Amino acid sequence: MQCSIALAPLYAKNRRDGARLISSALVITCVGAIRIDHPIGQVVAVLGTLVCLYWWNCYRRLER
Repeated sequence: MQCSIALAPLYAKNRRDGARLISSALVITCVGAIRIDHPIGQVVAVLGTLVCLYWWNCYRRLER
């Protein structure tokens, strides 16, 4: 019995959707930064920052 699961790509294929992903990650990062005094806020801020940097790097590689 084979199970084939189609996973979503880690990044968009065009710049418009890529920009939407980056802006969403920035909002989540800002929410974490607002509560930086709490351990969960610190984790959200750090993970959000890492995702933003990764998606920004992917965004720069897109042609259109």
